Amino acid sequence: MNISRTFIDFFSDHGHVPTTGSTLIPRLGDPVLFTTSGMHPLTPYLEGEPHPLGRRLTGVQRCLRTTDLDEVGDSTHLTVFEMLGSWSLGDYGSSQTLRWGYELLTTGFGLDPKNLYVTVFGGDDQVPLDQESLRTWQELGLPIELTTDDNWWSNGPTGPCGPDSEIFVWTGEGEPEGTPTTDDRWVEVWNHVMMRYRRHDDNSLEELKQQNIDTGLGLERLTMLLEGRSSVYETSLFEPWMRIIPRLWKLDERSRRIVIDHLRSSIVIVGDGVHPSNTGRGYVLRRLIRRMLTILWRDDESRSLSDVPVELFEHTLNHFHQGETVTLIRRILIDEEIRFSNLLDRGRKVLSHERFHKSLDDTDYEYLHETHGLPRELVDSLR
Repeated sequence: MNISRTFIDFFSDHGHVPTTGSTLIPRLGDPVLFTTSGMHPLTPYLEGEPHPLGRRLTGVQRCLRTTDLDEVGDSTHLTVFEMLGSWSLGDYGSSQTLRWGYELLTTGFGLDPKNLYVTVFGGDDQVPLDQESLRTWQELGLPIELTTDDNWWSNGPTGPCGPDSEIFVWTGEGEPEGTPTTDDRWVEVWNHVMMRYRRHDDNSLEELKQQNIDTGLGLERLTMLLEGRSSVYETSLFEPWMRIIPRLWKLDERSRRIVIDHLRSSIVIVGDGVHPSNTGRGYVLRRLIRRMLTILWRDDESRSLSDVPVELFEHTLNHFHQGETVTLIRRILIDEEIRFSNLLDRGRKVLSHERFHKSLDDTDYEYLHETHGLPRELVDSLR
C-alpha cells in the first residue's frame, strides 16, 4: 500500500485539492527557521486570506523539529519527517473531520477500531469543553479521555491555535489497557486541530475570522503501525539505511538511530539549499552533522562520511523529491567533516595548555569561543 497516495486519494474523493508540499524553508518574512508542521505554509489562509485552490486542501509536507532533538534515538521521533495533512479553511467542522479520520484509519488503512483510543479537550478558564468532538466520538463508540494541556494546539506562544482531538493506536501485546496519558503503549497517530482562535501577547484569545480544521498524521509513525514494527527505523521507509549502516559502522541501537536520523536529515536540509554556517538554518545543520560525527568518532576516529554509499543519498533525495545532485551534497557534508576534524585538533592543542587544567568558568568559555572558535559544548566534549 502506498500510504501517502491512499491518504491523498481519500481526501481528494471528499473534495480536497492536493497541494504541492513545500520545502523546509518557510516563506519570506517568517521568523521560524524551518517548517515545523503541515499547517505552517498555510498560516495566512488559516487566518482568513483566500487560498487560490479553495477551502478544502490536502497534502504531504516535509517538516523539521529541533524541539524533539533529545528524543531522537527512541522508536518514533525524527528530526526531519513527513506530515500528511488535511485542511478546512472555514468550511466543515470537527464532527466531519473526526468521522473522516475514523473512516480512513479503519476502512482505508485497516486498523481495528478496538485498538483505537481518542483524547478530547476538556476545557479550561478560557475555552469550554469541546462538546462536538466528544459527542462525535461517543457516537462512533471509541473510548475517550479528556485532557486540557495535551489537547490544545498552537504553533508558538502567539498566533493561530485551538483545541484538538488526538487518535491513538494500541501497540502493546494482548488486549488494550490504560489510557493514552497513563500507558505509553498508546501511540498518537493523528491530530485533528479545531483552529478557531488567535492568541495574543497578553495571553488573551480572539476568535479567528473563520473556523478552521488542521489535521496532521506522521507518515513514518503511521507506516510503523501499519507494518507492525516496533520503531520507525524498522519500516520500509528506512530499509536501505538499516541494511547498510549497521554493516558500515558498529554502533549500539540508540547511536545507530541518531546517526541515521542526523545523516538523513542533513541530506534533506542541504537538498533544500541550506549550507553549514554559524548562524540560523546553517547552524542547525552544522549541529546535526557534528553531533553525528561525535558519535561516530567516539569509538573509531577513522570513520568518515566518505564511506557512505551513494545509494543512501539517492534514496533520500528521491523520496523527498529533491533535485540537488548527490555529488554536491556529498561534497558539502564531507567538507563540513574536514572542518570539524580540524577544529577538534585545534581544540585539543588549545585545551592542553595548563591554563585549562582546571574547572572552567564563563570567562574561560568566552575566551575559547571568541579567540579560538571553540563552542562550549565542544570544549566540554574534549575535556
